[in-house]
Amino acid sequence: MVVELGNERLFGDAFHLVEGKRVGLITNPSGVNSALQSTADRLWATDGVELTALFGPEHGIRGDLEDGVRLGSAPDPRTGVPVFSLYGETRRPLDHMLENVELLVVDIQEVGVRFYTYLYTMSMAMEACAERSLPVVVLDRPNPIGGEIVEGNILDPKFASFVGMYPIAVRHGMTIGELARLFSGVHGIDVELHVVELRGWDRDLYWDETGLPWVPPSPNMPAVDTAVVYPGMCFFEGTNISEGRGTTKPFEQIGAPYIDGVALADFLNDLNLPGAAFRPIFFRPSFGKYAGESCRGVQVHVLDRRAFRAVTVGFEVLTAIKRMWPRAFEWRVPDRGIHNFDKLAGTDRVRRAIDAGASAADLECDWARDRRPCLEQRLPYLLYPSPSGCH
Repeated sequence: MVVELGNERLFGDAFHLVEGKRVGLITNPSGVNSALQSTADRLWATDGVELTALFGPEHGIRGDLEDGVRLGSAPDPRTGVPVFSLYGETRRPLDHMLENVELLVVDIQEVGVRFYTYLYTMSMAMEACAERSLPVVVLDRPNPIGGEIVEGNILDPKFASFVGMYPIAVRHGMTIGELARLFSGVHGIDVELHVVELRGWDRDLYWDETGLPWVPPSPNMPAVDTAVVYPGMCFFEGTNISEGRGTTKPFEQIGAPYIDGVALADFLNDLNLPGAAFRPIFFRPSFGKYAGESCRGVQVHVLDRRAFRAVTVGFEVLTAIKRMWPRAFEWRVPDRGIHNFDKLAGTDRVRRAIDAGASAADLECDWARDRRPCLEQRLPYLLYPSPSGCH
């Protein structure tokens, strides 16, 4: 059975939500149905609704820009509809962008991780719509790494940024529709919100168990396997270790010129981490850190997704490298003196604990305690059944 997406129901039993309306749409190439038809194109071609504005998140409407690249606004080449960038001079819709919009629709795939910026494109748009009394319709999509496992620490609001605005876990275990409900209900976004729910999705399903084709939601998310490791391996962005950008396996492989991949793989395999195995590798990134340089490191192989804990694995790899090559390892400090790692972690406590010698197990012990109230808090906003409960 193929899971029925919210964007498919929009053109069926949920069409009344947009019928007769001038509609704005936040989307990108991932906003397609099971037949790979774009929601933007379908709205444009459908009688009884008028698509009047498109809003592009990070990477743009057509998904052709790398991370962090700011984009401008221009007409969509396919439909001619005005496209407004929400990753340029502003990250929330402005008055002139919404002047011909009666209702805002969101159809975009996120990957189940707190620091994926599409979540905050949605939440900031919800805030803008709340100020203007415009309804928001979120077309729900599966969490590609399932909705049962919740991992990592809870963000400290003092470290809120565009890679983490709300106190949720790194691997949050929610769909984008459920998160919209949480943002509205818990975090004070008083907007008229409609979530067009999925049909046939259970919380224990990974994307490639839904019957749906995978469309990369961003340039460095080429496969479901990438999304599975991403909650832990993305933290390498905050270090001087390549996270695999500029290779065919971003986030699945990490390395640097100073690492001995064989020694690292041997050490990690001796830990017998559930569901994980490590292979020594060489790679040469075509862009990003160490572009054109030979790097050595490891590839993470996921042998059992349901036993695998991405955040724990990521921190086992990171702390191992820091212990084995302490003089070469560095935290990456961007402009304004704020550690990039701290933005991803949503706190400076994690980095400081690692510097003080904390292990991945020590960190997880603290995080598990901190997660309990958030797991309770999210329960009223969940929409889909859980065969075994979150853990």
